[in-house]
Amino acid sequence: MNNSSVDGSATRVTARPASGASTDDPVVLELSGVTRHYGAGERRVQAVDGVDLSIRRGEVVALLGPNGAGKTTTLDMLLGLTEPSSGTVRVLGVTPEQATSSGAIGAVLQTGGLLGDLTVGETVRLIASLYGAQALGRVGEVMARADLDHLARRRVSKCSGGEQQRVKFALAMVSDPDILVLDEPTAGMDVTARRHFWDVMRADADAGRTIIFATHYLEEAEQFARRTVVMHRGTVVADAPTALLRASLGERTVSATVDEDSAALVTRLSATDGVIAVRVDGDRLSLRATDSDAAARILLDNGAHDLEIAAPTLETAFTALTEN
Repeated sequence: MNNSSVDGSATRVTARPASGASTDDPVVLELSGVTRHYGAGERRVQAVDGVDLSIRRGEVVALLGPNGAGKTTTLDMLLGLTEPSSGTVRVLGVTPEQATSSGAIGAVLQTGGLLGDLTVGETVRLIASLYGAQALGRVGEVMARADLDHLARRRVSKCSGGEQQRVKFALAMVSDPDILVLDEPTAGMDVTARRHFWDVMRADADAGRTIIFATHYLEEAEQFARRTVVMHRGTVVADAPTALLRASLGERTVSATVDEDSAALVTRLSATDGVIAVRVDGDRLSLRATDSDAAARILLDNGAHDLEIAAPTLETAFTALTEN
C-alpha cells in the first residue's frame, strides 16, 4: 500500500499492487495519461481527465462511480470503441482494436443491439463462426455457462432484458478471451440469474481470467471484486483493494441496547474523542466512532447490552469519495 490520506472532504486511497495480483504477473491493461472530451468551446464536455490505470493478469477490478463519472467512456476506450483525445491505451501490449479483433478481450456492454429475428442459438453460432472452428466448438459450453440451453430456439426479440444480457455474455465468451470487460453486466437480471452469473465469473477469475466490471450494485463490487477503482468527474479518486477501501474511513458503527434514561450516557459519549453522531431510537443507541473499542467499553461499563460493532461498508466509502 502506498498511502491512505485525506484530501479536502474526500478520502483518497491508493494501492500498488492491488490484492489478488502479484507483481510478477504481467500488466494486461494500461491507460497512461488518458483523456477524452466531446464537443468544443462552451459545449465541450470532459468525460475522462488524465486517467492512469494498470491492471495485471488475473485481477478482478470493479469500476465504480456516479452517472457521468467516465466509467463507460473508459471501458469503451479499452475496447477500441472510442479513441482517447490524448494519452495511450494498451491491451496485452497491443492496441485495443488489435486485441478485440483477435478475440483476446471480450465484453458485455449496456449498449449494442442484437439481431431480433435470429434465435439465441443462431446468434451465438454466428458470432462464434467469426473466430473459427475452435470457437464454434465452444458454443455448447458457453450456452450452458450462460444458462441459455432452454432458450436456444427462442428469437432474441422475445427475450427479456436480463435474458438478452445473458446472450451478450455468451457472445463475449465464445472466443475464450484473456480479458473480460463488463459494463453493468447484470442489468435486468433477476436475483437467481445474477447469482448464477457471478458464480461463473468467480470460477473464471479463479482460473486466471482478468475481469474489469462497472456496476451500480455496490454489493457486487464488495462481494466479487478484489480491487476497486472509483471514478468521479472523469478522474480516479480511489484505487485500492476493496477491503482496504471499505475500511479507509476509519469509522465503525457501534450500537447497543441501553436503559431508558440514557441522557447522561449520550452526553458522556458525545464528549469522547473520536465518537461521531450519537443517536437514540427507543432503547437502542447507535454511534459512529474511530475507536470502536473505547466506545464499546463505555457502553458496557454503563450497563448496555446486545452490543454490535459493524465495519464501514463499501457504500459508505463510495459516498464519501463522490459526494462533492
